[in-house]
Amino acid sequence: MNLFADIRATVIDCLDALTIEGVLPAGLDFANVTVEPPRDASHGDMATNAVMVLAKPSGMKPRDIADALAAKLVADTRITSADIAGPGFLNLALDAGVWAGVVSAVLTDADFGKSNLGAGKKMNVEYISANPTGPLHVGHTRGAVFGDALASLLAYAGYDVTREYYINDGGAQVDVLARSVYLRYLEAHGQAVTFEDGTYPGEYLIQAGQDLKARVGDAYVGQGEEVWLDDVREFGTDAMMALIREDLDSLGVKMDVFYSEKSLYGTGLIEAAIADLKTKGLIYKGTLEPPKGKLPEDWEPREQTLFKSTEFGDDVDRPIQKSDGAWTYFAPDIAYHYDKISRGFDALIDVFGADHGGYVKRMKAAVAALSDNAVPLDVKLTQLVKLYKKGEPFKMSKRAGTFIMLRDLVAEVGPDVTRFHMLTRKNDAPLDFDFDKVTEQSKDNPVFYVQYASARIHSVMRKAVEAGVDVSDLAHADLSLATHPAELAMAAKLAEWPRLVEIAAKGHEPHRIAFYLYDLASELHGLWNRGSDDASLRFLQVDNIPATQAKIALIKSVSVVISHGLGILGVTPAEEMR
Repeated sequence: MNLFADIRATVIDCLDALTIEGVLPAGLDFANVTVEPPRDASHGDMATNAVMVLAKPSGMKPRDIADALAAKLVADTRITSADIAGPGFLNLALDAGVWAGVVSAVLTDADFGKSNLGAGKKMNVEYISANPTGPLHVGHTRGAVFGDALASLLAYAGYDVTREYYINDGGAQVDVLARSVYLRYLEAHGQAVTFEDGTYPGEYLIQAGQDLKARVGDAYVGQGEEVWLDDVREFGTDAMMALIREDLDSLGVKMDVFYSEKSLYGTGLIEAAIADLKTKGLIYKGTLEPPKGKLPEDWEPREQTLFKSTEFGDDVDRPIQKSDGAWTYFAPDIAYHYDKISRGFDALIDVFGADHGGYVKRMKAAVAALSDNAVPLDVKLTQLVKLYKKGEPFKMSKRAGTFIMLRDLVAEVGPDVTRFHMLTRKNDAPLDFDFDKVTEQSKDNPVFYVQYASARIHSVMRKAVEAGVDVSDLAHADLSLATHPAELAMAAKLAEWPRLVEIAAKGHEPHRIAFYLYDLASELHGLWNRGSDDASLRFLQVDNIPATQAKIALIKSVSVVISHGLGILGVTPAEEMR
């Protein structure tokens, strides 16, 4: 059930009827006609922009369209009034029985709010994709939570989603990792070591060094890199990926695919991707002008093999092969996305850190070229997270060497708080993570406020059972006994859930789910507080079992939707507060 979609369909039917009757001219486009919550709740239950959208193309006065459309709409038994307001909005008031139907739908339809927007299209969501050189840090946490919630949201909206992690194990950083593990290996043999030349000093590598010693003994002690580098590179990468998987597990993140960059080399995949672009006339030899400001790592003042990315919206063409024949770092990324397209995905999403902003246009250009513009790529950037405690910047751990680890953050506040708070801002907005604020019990803490609503409802349910109230068939409760404006407002907020899901899925914006849950929790807490002054609004009516069942049916439906929403965010609903 999607009440907003249903009422919009009614509006379109009325417009079609007015067209047939000759009231409206033929050929009008109704695609931009919407039905949505009014900006001011006092204006009604829903509002349609049909009058504003159609006035100019029809050549008619807004009032004439409004009067004709309103007359058609009020013939629907669900709509009690339709009044024009502002520049052309038609405000609709709905019969109270409509909200009873929403509550009943929530309680009987396990898929309430789910959508077939995606129509089973295959969607690849790649996120985290951290270098396998150590555990995940706080910067990765936001991308992990955002990507995971986005994937869940898209699956909820009807897409066939694959969650993918790209292991950057094909570059020079894994050689540095190998040398760092080797130093810890020597240390495990009692040698004093010094971390130089950019090697990683984090304590997390101590265990890897000890494990390498247990595996090969002293076979690599005193040996040159030509003896141990390849083996230790693979050993170290596997060890770090094991740590990363542990980090993801602590956060409740499960990946479907771990894709190795290294698998692109020596398999012909890079060559195949570049050959595809070459057959399309998009590869040429040329020399790029030096860019203004700091020179990028892949720029050379000599002839290189270039990709015509400017033909697909990029600012400059991009080098894919250096003058010495070596691939640039962009080439394997092209091949990786070529492989995604070859796997039959209908759309791609990449979640990058804020420092990859300059990479967006070239990657979108590559995917557009490889897919002949058939496969869209959306790149979502996640901004930095700043940690605070008692109002001051907070450093949690030195064990990682130079960064704060994800596991320390989760150990401090738990996965549910971590995940929810990471979604209280849009992904491209900076986020402050204040340990005092995310754990305080107040309305100002969205995590607590939503969970407290869930816990309150469960508490009422338990008390109702203890009082002997039958709550086994709440879907058939007499909801006409719960028609106070505050109760109807909460049911109206429930009706927004399916619409909100589709809006969030279309925009790839899981933070909208967190915002909605906060608003829904506010309705619940507001109704609870009203019961302090008005006994008729209390959920347990000792002398009126039917009224109690109706009120509990209403709040039970709130609990169901909160559970659905938190499920998308990867957060466990609270049944009691501790």
